[in-house]
Amino acid sequence: MAGLAGVAATGVVVARAERKRRAYSPDEVRNRLHQRVAEAAEPDKVSDDIGVAE
Repeated sequence: MAGLAGVAATGVVVARAERKRRAYSPDEVRNRLHQRVAEAAEPDKVSDDIGVAE
């Protein structure tokens, strides 16, 4: 019984995400994609030093 409830809940979450995704206009999708690419291209703001003692 719990398995069926889990499957139903997952379906609801997927359907909600799909509706939200389809709510974007093509221009909004393009702008969001460009923003994500720009963020991914930025160098990491975290130091490369992991603090390993010798």
